[in-house]
Order: sequence, then C-alpha cells, then structure tokens
Amino acid sequence: MTNRRHDEPDAMEILCVEESPPDCGVVVFGASGDLTRRKLLPALFNLHQRRLMPESYYVLGYARTDYSDQQFRDLVGQALRESQPQAEPDQIQNFLQRCHYQTGDYKDLAAYEGLSQRVSSLDRTHATHGRTLFYLSTPPSLYQAVVSRLFQVGLTSQEEKTGGWRRVVIEKPIGHDLLSARKLEAGLGKVLSEDQIYRIDHYLGKETVQNIMVLRFANAIFEPIWNRQFIDHVQITAAESIGVGSRAGYYDGSGLLRDMFQNHMLQLLTLVAMEPPCSFAADCVRDEKIKVLRSMRPFPGGEELGQWIVRGQYAPGTVDGQRVAGYRQEEEVSEQSVTETFAAAKVLVDNWRWQGVPFYLRSGKRLPRRLTEIAIVFRQVPHSVFTPLLAEDFLPNTLVLNVQPEEGAHLSLQAKRPGPKLCMGTLNMHFNYKEAFGGRVPEAYERLLLDCMLGDQTLFIRTDTVEKSWQLLTPVLEQWRKSPVDEGNCRLHAYPAGSWGPQAAADLLARDGRRWRI
Repeated sequence: MTNRRHDEPDAMEILCVEESPPDCGVVVFGASGDLTRRKLLPALFNLHQRRLMPESYYVLGYARTDYSDQQFRDLVGQALRESQPQAEPDQIQNFLQRCHYQTGDYKDLAAYEGLSQRVSSLDRTHATHGRTLFYLSTPPSLYQAVVSRLFQVGLTSQEEKTGGWRRVVIEKPIGHDLLSARKLEAGLGKVLSEDQIYRIDHYLGKETVQNIMVLRFANAIFEPIWNRQFIDHVQITAAESIGVGSRAGYYDGSGLLRDMFQNHMLQLLTLVAMEPPCSFAADCVRDEKIKVLRSMRPFPGGEELGQWIVRGQYAPGTVDGQRVAGYRQEEEVSEQSVTETFAAAKVLVDNWRWQGVPFYLRSGKRLPRRLTEIAIVFRQVPHSVFTPLLAEDFLPNTLVLNVQPEEGAHLSLQAKRPGPKLCMGTLNMHFNYKEAFGGRVPEAYERLLLDCMLGDQTLFIRTDTVEKSWQLLTPVLEQWRKSPVDEGNCRLHAYPAGSWGPQAAADLLARDGRRWRI
C-alpha cells in the first residue's frame, strides 16, 4: 500500500491493496480450445509476470486431444509469444516448466481416475496442499458431466482442516432458458457448495466496470445525485462491428438476447442501479445486485411487448468500407434463420431510487464499430438565466463510462467559450486509464482468475442472479418463438450491416422524447 499526504502539491493519493493467492493448482478442461489459447493461458502468464501467481503452482491442461507434456508446452509457448511478443524468454520458460497435460474424455469415469492420480502427484510435487481450481473451458453441455465425474473420483472434496479447497469455474451460457438453467444449477448444487462455484462474466473483470462502484461509493460528489431526482435516463450499449464468424453454429441456436442480455447487459445495469452495499464483501455486493433484478418491471406480453423490446437481424451492408454479407448468408446459418443479432430494450426499475428513470439497453452484431459504454444522462437545468437561451437549448450533462475498446470515462459540461459575452458550448473532460495511470491495463481474465484463486466471489454470478435474469428474459424468448417474424410488435427487423440497428430501436427512445447518444 502506498500513501501520499493530502498537503503535497499536485499529489494523487494512491491506495493499493493486492494479495497473492496461496499455493494451488489450476486444471483447465478444454485446454486445446480457442478460449484457453487466446485468454486463459496469457492471463495466467501475465499474473506470473506480475508476481501475482502463487509461489508454488502448476497448470494442468485436460482435453481429448492426445498431447504429451512437451507438446502442450510447445503450444502454450507459441500462444504466449503471439500474445506477448515483448515477454522475456526466461519468463516464458519458467512458466512453461509449470505446465502439464492430461489426455482424457470428458465423460469417461476411468479418465477421471487417471486425472485424480495426476492431480495428487502434482499436488505433492508442487506442495499445493489440496488446493485446486478447475476451469471448465468446454461447451456448456459438458458442465454437468465434468462436475459429476470430478465428484465421483473425490476431486470436489475439500480438506478444510488443512486449508485445502476445490473450486469450479464455469463460463456462460448457464442454460438457454429458465428451465435448463434451473436443471443445471440443481445438478451443480448436488455436488458443489455455492462457495465452490465461480460463474464467470468477463465483463465484470474489466477495469471500468470495477470502477463503477469506486466512482459511486468512494466519491462524495456522485452518490447524492445518483437517483431519479437528478438522472433523466441511462443508456447501456454493447456494439460489435464483427459478424458471427466461426461462432455461427453456436450463435444460431442462441441469439443476441441469450448471448449478451442475460449476462453482460443485466450485470452492467445492476452495478449502475444497485444500492450501497454494507461492505465490499462478496455477498454484500451480490445481495444489492439481486435486489435490482427483483425490482425490474417484467416485460409485458402480447402486442405491447414491441413497445419495450425489439429484435433485429443484420442484412448485407458496409462495415469499415468493406461490403459484408448478411446474417443469413453466413456459413452454417440457415437461409430461413430467425435468430436475432440485435436487441434493444427499455427497462424500468421500480424502486425508490429509480422510479420513472428508464434504462435503455442496446447490443448487436455488425454495428458501425466496437464499443461498450454506459452513459448516465442527467436532467436538464430547470430554468435558464442566460436570456435569450432557453433551458432546453443546453445539452444535458452526461457521464460516459467507456468499457471497451479503450477503458476510461468522460463528463460533458456546459461552459463559456472565449469571445462574445454569451457564448456557451459543451466541454468534454476525458479520462483514459492508460494515459492516467500508465503501463498496461490488466486483461479482465487476469482479475477474475486471481480472484478465483483468492476465493473472492465479488465479481462472479450467484445462483439467485442466474435464476432471476432468466425469469425476466425467458417470457420474451418464448413470445418471440411463437410470434410471426414479419409482422406485429414482435417482428424481426432487418438492419443493414454498418448501421446502428433497426429504426424500431430508435423509436424506443423517440416515444419518450429521447434519442441514442450515438
């Protein structure tokens, strides 16, 4: 921890607290897959470089592909050199020495008995004292089988007296509707306790997302105005310029609402709207987040649904000056597909703080650019003293939290411009993480993997949150499934690739006299 005195000129007070986890092993299922190569291994290596991995640890990859330890290390080394071209060879070599591999099927009990023996051997070699993190980088359809087999061979048992623990990390999607999510959660609950399950949402590991609570609860200037008296509305946008690409097979059976709203979008909303937690402890934070979801007004049924949520699918268009195909022309996508690649919704949170303040959520593929941001739009001034200018002539103050591609924030204010006595305009005050703090901004998976090893579930999803988010969205999915896609308020709107979505999305705000910020 570093402190600077308040009376130092131009001093920035820096308060840093970071722990290194206890010695442990990390077992990655799906070790030959894309997520492991692109995200998990580089994240673990970055923690190694930052000296935030345990003093003694090992990484054990598990997959069906038949690799030796050395072949796996060669693949890991290649992935690290691609992602970290400036990394020192000695650092990479030191990390590779801790990497091991086990070949096995995901459903074969005998393979798990071999895995159990390997984990026990590595546990003794690296003195990890029965502390093991299992990361399931596999298709969700395998989650139940993997966890059940781990239980059957005793790899979910925890030796609490000696400080041993076993934790399991699972990726989204957690089910594809309320019924399937309940079934999965019930299966996990039979063999694991809630404190052993880490449901990961990589958005929650991003610095700007973590900064939402710090911004609100560590600064006296924001919390008093963070309510319906001062905030007009909130916009949350998660846009991608890319299409579905190699994910078409998965995506066509899922769609945007399942892929983005059920997890990322609702999680961002809860962080913006939650009440102050009693402390920064995991369950205190997650208690407040679930209260927001419970306060959300359910989407209406019937013809009224289209006034609150719209769906779209991208047609051929132009992105970054390049002509691109429509969704139905993508490989592995049916020409008759009715899967949505865009969704926009108006959400109301019926509680004391937010009554009457709409939250507008928007996400889609093949939009003009990659962008994720949260815009807090404040109310306009009630009266203008600057005659002949009227109050409605002034743009409202807006606080924008940029989640990606560059993490940071900016605040727009009204200010006098040089020149005539009455000359006003918008002043934008920018904050960029890299420019303000220097160095490399840690990847989201670094934060989340470190927290898994530390046993901190603050940034992970609790089972009641999974249940409630599906309760809110499953009725919408069911109505979309049953409704004609070419008529009525549930229609599937086509939008040109490279646009900001269908006109119906703009109409959600226009009916309230508002418009999307971008």
